[in-house]
Amino acid sequence: MANVMEQPQMGLTFEDVWAAIMKTQAQVDQTTAYIEKMGMRVDQTTANVDKMAERVDKVSKNVGGLNRSMGELIETLIAARLWEKFDAYPYNFRRAYQRVPLFDETDRILTDIDILLSNGEFVMPVEVKRELNDKDEVNHHLKRMDLIVKYPPAECKGKKLLGAMAGGAVDPDVQAYAYSVGFFVLELTGESVHLVKPPAGFIPRQW
Repeated sequence: MANVMEQPQMGLTFEDVWAAIMKTQAQVDQTTAYIEKMGMRVDQTTANVDKMAERVDKVSKNVGGLNRSMGELIETLIAARLWEKFDAYPYNFRRAYQRVPLFDETDRILTDIDILLSNGEFVMPVEVKRELNDKDEVNHHLKRMDLIVKYPPAECKGKKLLGAMAGGAVDPDVQAYAYSVGFFVLELTGESVHLVKPPAGFIPRQW
């Protein structure tokens, strides 16, 4: 029987190797392009986040400015002819000052008085809040009154000192507490301010 000779298998040709290299290079290029594309997306996302952060900062500043503007508006509305609200009392207020600074003996500003009513023998520092809803605000004004006694502005020297709290909106519990420590209470209603009726037996405190 004749021997059947097997045809020898040939190894990889140059063309086979080159084709494999080209295929691998194409995959590498595709992967690189994908990575670069993802990098661009990350950069874009980062830019968007930075832009959003800037917008949040601007909004925060605007809201803060709005709060300040609202507080100043309420203070101005309350200050307008505020002395007339006390005509039923013998204080004869006819002057009102706003933002009166309080200095210590080294000329350092300690605090300021939102509104100061004055005339004759009486002065009345009025603390104004957009919303008077915290008893601590009343306590803070009590401390301010003690500072005014210790470091009286020129308009307060030699005069009897009274106190008042005012707000665009006043919490009933805080209102009652303010009266209990001897403060008058005023509330803004619409575009006018009115003196909240004191409880029976109320005696305003004098410092």
